[in-house]
Parts: sequence; structure tokens; C-alpha cells
Amino acid sequence: MSDKPQPLSPAGRESALERLATEELDVLVIGGGVVGAGSALDAVTRGLRVGLVEARDYAAGTSSRSSKLFHGGLRYLEQFNFHLVFEALKERKLVLNRLSPHLARPVPFIYPLERPIDRGYVGLGVGVYDAMGAGRGVPTHLKHLGRRKTMESFPSGKRSAIRGAVRFYEGQVDDARHTMMLARTAAHFGALCASSTRVSAFIREEDRVVGVRATDLETGRELEIRASQVINAAGVWTDEIQQMVGGRGQFQVRASKGVHLVVPRNRINSATGIITRTEKSLLFIIPWGSHWIIGTTDTDWALDLAHPAASRTDVDYLLDHANSLLQDPLTREDVVGVYAGLRPLLKGESESTSTLSREHAVSSPVRGLTVIAGGKYTTYRVMAKDAVDSAVHGMERNVPASVTERTPLLGADGYFAAHNSRALIAERTGLRVSVVEHLLGRYGTLCEELFALMQSDPGLSEPLASAPEYLAVEAVYAASHEGALHLDDILTRRTRISIEVPDRGEAAAAEVAELVAPVLGWDAATIDREVQHYRARVLAERESQSMPDDRTADAARLGAEDVRRGLPSAQAS
Repeated sequence: MSDKPQPLSPAGRESALERLATEELDVLVIGGGVVGAGSALDAVTRGLRVGLVEARDYAAGTSSRSSKLFHGGLRYLEQFNFHLVFEALKERKLVLNRLSPHLARPVPFIYPLERPIDRGYVGLGVGVYDAMGAGRGVPTHLKHLGRRKTMESFPSGKRSAIRGAVRFYEGQVDDARHTMMLARTAAHFGALCASSTRVSAFIREEDRVVGVRATDLETGRELEIRASQVINAAGVWTDEIQQMVGGRGQFQVRASKGVHLVVPRNRINSATGIITRTEKSLLFIIPWGSHWIIGTTDTDWALDLAHPAASRTDVDYLLDHANSLLQDPLTREDVVGVYAGLRPLLKGESESTSTLSREHAVSSPVRGLTVIAGGKYTTYRVMAKDAVDSAVHGMERNVPASVTERTPLLGADGYFAAHNSRALIAERTGLRVSVVEHLLGRYGTLCEELFALMQSDPGLSEPLASAPEYLAVEAVYAASHEGALHLDDILTRRTRISIEVPDRGEAAAAEVAELVAPVLGWDAATIDREVQHYRARVLAERESQSMPDDRTADAARLGAEDVRRGLPSAQAS
């Protein structure tokens, strides 16, 4: 067995930082969201020397706070944006069938019909959508349901409001795990990946960008990273990074806030997810394990980019719209989790973010620098390909074309066979079949690495006392193999404890900190600091969600500082 450290382990990160500081790269990617991680994977699988730096954690921003769907976008069809819908449906098929079937799966939805005209209008729209996506990763074509069949499928539905439904499928993904796995797969192919590494300036020679100055936020160490081409994939921070090269770029990004609520599965009785139209956007009620995710809002946001806050107004808006379809209304007491994310939209003339572009754009404001912005989670791979295509155009050599359409993420190879063999795996490992299914759905065939850890320490096979849907081994593995450096990374992104248990992980914080301390080299003082920081974050988020508007919610959320050294809440990638 090789002594080489896991690329995203603490030792692997140190090795990556050393090489980033001493080797010249072909491509350096700024930003560890889905587009940045996807760009690193695209570039390294073309045979390029690649680095990826992220100021906080992989998927710490927008890419862990989406609606967690791979979808074509019914709203874009309504806007007659057929190109974007068709492109997204193609990507949905790739993800579900080939690239990451262990992290994404088809999920049935109904679109409830509330007016007589809806049957024809909605049926036509979803019919076109379904026809465009025919054979693209989901099991069946749409089906029209009458009122009786609709209520059998959706017993919690408001009988006085619902006349029937149209049933169809979408794809679902754990966005944070998927983004992290993109980075991990890129590292597997040789990319040098370092989170907690903040870019502070570009290095320029004459009229060309030739690298960046950055800070390791874990130690305070300053380093210079040299690269032939730099890709700015910083999402909502795109404009801030562009300012480092002087002035405005060829396009601007505007942040749109999307808020989601998490409620227990037993509060809504439905065999499918629900999608419906609101006056501003779409409302999703999405099955999520033992919970439902309810979203989303679509409002302009001009405050702190690192930690967007959900206000009481946001929470009430979502509850009111969900309750318009529910016989037994939800209350604020039913909400166990809330999260807010920012969509990086290409700025337009309209004051409404719901009309801004979800398509992406690529530019090169100065030689050696490529900027990618806009888009949607589902089309991350196309965005990454376009960004790398633009970057390599400036290289004086032939570079192979993108191969990410044919490059499964780690854990995908053999997944379908492993899933079929889950009873045999359970017998071999001594775990329950349901536990094996849980692990396969989060790690794919990499779960063999977790089985090995449990074999060497049987205590790791036990559920966490404070969050029993997760095993102790998952916390340890997050630190040893998945790049988690802080408690927040584990409880918020490697797992979803922060939004899935009523106390939002306050009790689990101490339990998990003790488990990962040996891996991350924490002493008693560090354990205490991590736990206290996490609990302060939960307290600040709870307080923000009781505030009446964005400004007061933002002020409350900023009461908890970022755990990373020298990183104020308002700064990132």
C-alpha cells in the first residue's frame, strides 16, 4: 500500500500548498464551488498542471445552498429559453446515468392543478419539457392525474384547492458532496487542491496575469502561485476578484438570495415532491431523506456575501406558499433547518433578479485571466468546459479537448453493481442493509474505505448519539479523506446535521470534535474553540431568522465570526 497521503487529507493539503508555492502551473482555478471544482477536473483531465484554491471550504458558498436538483428549469421553458433547457436536460442525463449516479437520483414530482385552465396550460408546458428530456436520465414520461389519484399520491394536499396534477421526474443531488467530490476527483488525477487559501492579489508581468498572491488561512503563511492561465470561478465574488486587476470586467454579477426551509418528513404526507408556480418564482417541496426541503425565494441581495441571512419575512413567505397547498398548515415550530444561498446572476437592466440571466458568460479581461460567471448548478460541467477552452486558447501548445463527459467521479465506477449487491455487502460487513444503502448513496464504491476504517475501529460503526442518521466513521472520513478542516465543514457540508436535527448540531458539535481531533491534530483548546464557534454560528443564524428584514438579519448573522484565521465574514474566495 502506498504511503502517499490522501490528496484532500491534512497532509495532502500541506503537500499541495508546498507544490503550489514552488511549481509553475498551466492553470490555476480560483474558487472551490461547483464551477471551480469542475474547471479543475476539466483542466487536469486534459493533461494540464492544475491548481485549485478556495478561501473557505469546498462548496462553502452557493454550491451547498441550492435546491439540490439537477433540472432543466421549467421557468426557463416559460421564458422560451429552449437552448438552456435542452442543455440542462442533457447534463441531467449524464449525471444520473454516468458521472455521479451515487450522488444523484431521479425523484418523482407532481405539479398540482388549481384552476380549470391549468390542465391544458401546465400539461402543454410540462409535456414539452418532458419531450425535450425524453430518455434523459429519468424513468418515465409525464402522467396526468385526476383529483382522486392526486389526493392518493398527496394526502396532505388541500382538497379545496387541488383539482388534479401532472406527474413527472427531476434529478436530485447532494450539492455539497457532489462539489467536494469534483475537487477530490480532480485531486485524484493530479490537481493541487487547497481550501482555506485566500487570493489577495494577482501577479502581473507587463500586460499579463502570471499568478496570484495567496494566504494559507490555517497558518497565516503567504505564498505566490505561478500559472500560465488563471480562471476566476468565484461565483458571487466574481466582481471582487475582477477588481484586483483594475476596474470592471466585461460583465457584472448580481447576487440573488434563495432561502430554503427543512421540515420533518412526517409533517407532509406525499409520495412525490411538489412543484408549483408563485407570483415571483417556483415553489419546490422536495423529498430529502427523512425531511422535506421547501424553497425558494428569489430576491436581490447586496449585503454580506459569505453568510447570506434568511429573515423572518423569508421564512413566512415560504410557509405561506407551501400552506396554500397543504390541508394541515406548517408553522415556524415545524422548521428544523433553514439555509440561504446566493445565485450569481449576470447583471441586466431589470430590477427583478427573477428576470436576470441564468446563462453563463466567459471573458478574458486581461491576458492570462479567464472569468466565468452566471449559469446554474445543473450546467456546471458545460461552464467548466467553456472556461478551460477559453484559458487554453491563450496557450502556445495543443491541448486535448474536454473529456469530462466521459469521466465519472470517484465512487461512481461499479456503483450500480454495488447497489444491486447491497444485501451481500451488509452480510459481509455486519451492517444493516439500510446502513449500506445510506453509505452507497453518499460515497458510492468508495464506501469500501469506510468499511476498512470501521474494521480497524469497530466503534466507528456506531451512529452519532446526537445525529443518529450518520455514523461516527463519516465524521472521521470527512477529515481524513474529504478535505474538512473545521467542525463547520463537517456538520454543514460533509453531512447535513446543521439543517437536519432540531438543535442544528449543537449537541453533535462536541461529539464530532472529539472524533476528528486526532485526524486534524486538535488539542483540548482547539476542540473547545471549534465547538464554541459552531454553537455561536447556530445562535447567530437562529437570531437572524427572527429578524424582520435583510438588513437586520444580516447584522445578526455577522455576530458569529468566521472560524478561519484572518477571514472576516464579508470576505471569501
